[in-house]
This record gives sequence, structure tokens and C-alpha cells, in this order.
Amino acid sequence: MPILEVNNVCKKFGEIVALSGVDFKVDEGEFVYITGPSGAGKTTLLRCIIRQLLPDSGEIILDGVDVAKLPKKEIPRLRQKIGVVFQDFKVLPERTVEENVEVALAVIGLERSHWKARVDHVLRLVGLFERLGLFPSQLSGGELQRLSLARALVINPKIILADEPTGNLDWETADKIIELFNLINKEGKTIIVATHNMQIIKKYKKRVIELKNGTVVRDSAVQSGSVADESSQNNSTTDVLPNDYISDIPVPPQEIVDIDGPKKKNKKKKVKK
Repeated sequence: MPILEVNNVCKKFGEIVALSGVDFKVDEGEFVYITGPSGAGKTTLLRCIIRQLLPDSGEIILDGVDVAKLPKKEIPRLRQKIGVVFQDFKVLPERTVEENVEVALAVIGLERSHWKARVDHVLRLVGLFERLGLFPSQLSGGELQRLSLARALVINPKIILADEPTGNLDWETADKIIELFNLINKEGKTIIVATHNMQIIKKYKKRVIELKNGTVVRDSAVQSGSVADESSQNNSTTDVLPNDYISDIPVPPQEIVDIDGPKKKNKKKKVKK
């Protein structure tokens, strides 16, 4: 069953065509690469999916919801279903690793009593638990990307969107990041990665949707089951994630907490040495 449907989506910036008649579906549990050269429309497409941009025409259906027609007040709830991993990390430099992940839970309104269990769990998953008290300036590029992934995972999203997550990383570090995405996907999460890294695409054989000048020019449309089998045979990773890698703690539906609220009330005092 499709978790995402992109139907004839078009987007222009002045006379520049960013997306033109983009059309595809992604089933729940799929791992899909969106690829193409710089300026092909990859980032614009992701921004339309998370409702940072509105398409000029067409529709985007995410988990049964027409994103473009969603009232502004409902956008925060839509984004509770989406974990986003950015190329430039988008971390808060004045906050520790632990606090950066906690911010995501504050935004969705999860009771503070549940924070520690979730944060500790995802930080162990991405290999940052021993660094939870460090600040972003004390982390490597690969560790910053793992922090961005942890923040996306902690809200237990239905789909993860990653925009060039290996763009600023060396091959070895990039490979480890994609291994994490691969393992998370095997536990049932839907993942869409925008990338032009052909080494990654060739090693982790998944469905590939290629954009050129804002148009889909290729969709490998490989069934996720056969791809996963082939990928597992070629992947030397031996790590296995627990089935409950993120516990399904119910999120209070009645409120969305403003990020500024918890930050002012609960910000930990830093002791200068």
C-alpha cells in the first residue's frame, strides 16, 4: 500500500522549471533513491513533500493526506510523521547531543518523562551514546550526520527523508551512514534518500528514481522484497536491530509544544570548567 503518492507535480521559480509532471508512488517499507545531477529537482521535491514548498499543480498524498491542501495549523502534525535528515545537519550548536535530540520530542509534545528512554535508545542505535554530553563543535562530520539521523528517528516517524546525507562525507563515513539507513529500512521504515552518490547506489541496490530538469527520466521500479534480498546478500554488515528499536510511545494528540517553550523552561545549565 502506498505511503506516498506524487501525482503530476509541477513547480516553477519564475521562469525556471524545478519540477515538471513528477509522478510516482512509494509503498510502505520501501527504500528509494531519488537521484540526478545538481539542479534536477531533488531538494525541491523533498521540500514539497514536507510542505516547505507548495507545488504549482498536482498532488502529494502522504499517509492518506493531501499535503498541498492541508491547513497551516495541521502542518506540524503532518511533520510528526516525517523524519528529515539534512546534508548540513541542522543541529543546534549551543546544545549537547542529548539536547539536540530532545528538541524533536519537545516539538511533538511528548511527555518529558518519556524523553530519556527514547533519546538513549536512538543514540545507542546510531553509536553516539558515549557522546551525549558533547556539543556539535566537538563532533566529526560523520557523527553530526548520525546526530541528525537520531533526531529524525526519535519521533518514530512513518517515513524518513534524507537530502544528500552523504554529500559532505568521505566514502568510508558515507558508507556507514547508508548502512544505518539500510538496517533501519529492514525493520520496516520507509526511506527516501536524495543523492547523486553513484557508489552508494551501486552498493546498496534499491529502487532508483532519476530526475533530470525536473522530470522523472527513469524509475527502476524494483520490488522492495527482491531488492532487500539482493542487498542483504551483498551487504557485509552483521548488525541486527531489535524489532522494537523505537518504542511506540503514544504521542499526546491534543497539543503541539512550541520549541521555545521547553527550551526556556528545561534548558540545562552549563557549568564552565
